[in-house]
Amino acid sequence: MSRSRFPVDHQLKARMFFTLFLLAALYLLFGVVLWSAGVGFSAIIVIVAIMMFAQYFLSDKLVLMSTGAKVVSPQEAPELHSIVERLSMLADMPKQRVAIMPTSVPNAFATGRNPQNAVVAVTEGLMRQLTTQEVEAVLAHEISHVKNRDVSVMTIASFFATVASFIVQNFFFISMGQDRENRGAGVLIYFVSLLVYLISFFLIRALSRYREYSADRGAAFLTGAPGMLSSALKKISGTMKRVPEQDLRQAEGMNAFYILPALTGDTFAELLSTHPSLEKRLAYLRKLEREMRG
Repeated sequence: MSRSRFPVDHQLKARMFFTLFLLAALYLLFGVVLWSAGVGFSAIIVIVAIMMFAQYFLSDKLVLMSTGAKVVSPQEAPELHSIVERLSMLADMPKQRVAIMPTSVPNAFATGRNPQNAVVAVTEGLMRQLTTQEVEAVLAHEISHVKNRDVSVMTIASFFATVASFIVQNFFFISMGQDRENRGAGVLIYFVSLLVYLISFFLIRALSRYREYSADRGAAFLTGAPGMLSSALKKISGTMKRVPEQDLRQAEGMNAFYILPALTGDTFAELLSTHPSLEKRLAYLRKLEREMRG
C-alpha cells in the first residue's frame, strides 16, 4: 500500500504505538523481576519460544485445519480468485491462496506469517449472503491484515504474555522442583506473572482492536468504497443472529481471526473483545468516507 494511496491515520497509529510501548514496558519489568528473583526460568522461555515459533511458521496450516477451510483452485472458485488477484495487485502484494470454509456462519479470515505464505478464506455462508462488491470489501479487509503483517505483530506482542500464562498455569509443578529457600521467590514470581498476564491480556486485546480499525481503513482505501464494508458488516451481524447456535459455538474458538466475532448470548464487554463494537466500526467507516470525499 503506497503512502499516497493509503494516507496514515495518525491518531490510530499513535494509539497502536502507545499500546506497544506499554506492553514493552510491562515485559521489561517482568524480565527484571525474573532476573532479580534469581529463579531459573530459561527453560520455560525456551519451551514457550518453541511453541510460538511453531505457531508462527505453521499458522496458516493450523488455522485451516482448525476451521476445516479448504484451499481452492482458480477453476473451483474463479470469482473469488479474480477478486483476490485484483486486490493483491492494488496492494502491491503477491496473490494469496484462497480457501472456503463449509459453514453457514457468514465470516472470513486471513492467516499466514507474511504475504508470501498467506491464505484468505471466506465461508459458504458469507458468499451466499453478500453481494460481489461486499465480498470484495471483506476480502480487502483481510488482505489489509496480511499487508500489515498482523499475524507477526500479534505473535510478537503476545510472547511474554504467553510466558507469564505458562508460569501461572504450571506454578505447582515448577515450585515442586525448588528448594525451600527459593519457594518464596517462586511465590513472588507467580503473583507477578499473574499480574503481567492480566494487564497484557487487556493491552493485547486493545492492540487487536486497533489492528481491526487499521484493516478497515486499508479496505476502505483499497476498494474506494467504505460503504460496501459497512454494508457487509451489518449483513454479517444481522445474519449471525439467525445462524444455528451449534454452528456459532463451533466458530467461537476462531473469533480473533474473523472479520466479525461469532458470539453466542450477550456481546462481550469491549475491553475483553478482540474486535471493536460494530457501532464503532461503522462510525469509523463513515468518517473514512467523509475523508475520502475531501
